[in-house]
Amino acid sequence: MAFSGVHRDRGELRIHESVEELSTNLADYIADLSEASVKERGVFAIALSGGSLIGLMGKLCEAPYNKTVDWAKWYIFWADERVVAKNHSDSNYKLAKEGLLSKQVPIVPSHVHSINDSLSAEEAADEYEFDIRQLVKTRMVCVSDISDCPKFDLILLGMGSDGHVASLFPNHSVLDVKNQWVSFITDSPKPPPERITFTLPVINSASIVVVVVTGESKAEAVHLAIDDLGPNCPSLPARMAQPTNGKLVWFLDKPAASKLQSVQFCE
Repeated sequence: MAFSGVHRDRGELRIHESVEELSTNLADYIADLSEASVKERGVFAIALSGGSLIGLMGKLCEAPYNKTVDWAKWYIFWADERVVAKNHSDSNYKLAKEGLLSKQVPIVPSHVHSINDSLSAEEAADEYEFDIRQLVKTRMVCVSDISDCPKFDLILLGMGSDGHVASLFPNHSVLDVKNQWVSFITDSPKPPPERITFTLPVINSASIVVVVVTGESKAEAVHLAIDDLGPNCPSLPARMAQPTNGKLVWFLDKPAASKLQSVQFCE
């Protein structure tokens, strides 16, 4: 690993020499969290995103994790989803199914909580929030100590070059939603336009939020999301991801971290 340390305000930084090393360490990290969560409360509630993240989780489907992880205790959710058919190429569910769920790992199908793809964006968001509320009632998903929000064991996020996480885009009104767990947008700046997304209060109620970023094209956004730039720092959604009573961890490769200030890489 090129660098591992804790930023004063922006969580733990894990910077890797290569995407391969990052992928291995991410699998280790998720497997350890799963084991700890299952030992503590009998389940592991994890929320995924789309993009390159699923591919970077791929080592979980290989030895030893495919045998050592207690997959039957996993409850899987999505921090955001595109409102398209489940078999559509833009679907985060399809991405996860092909890259993770359909592999030789015994995840219980009824533990996989995806959106209803036959509904409008607004209806899908409302129904998804209702489903999560039922699972909070039964404690399959914990509840926050300081609010009524769900407390996922792990929320995994990627980040766009514009600094968006989940489907929370810069300067979008959805960033201001406080009284819903799941919201929707119909004007995404990236296609497809209709999406559902966890709101910031839900993301910031998680036990652990991991943001995974690779590639030099994301370096400027990583710099703006992590470095202390004073009062004029742009309010990127990625910078707003800050668990209130939990932990924030950044998994980066060296190109993505190349513009960070105050980080010296191990040679």
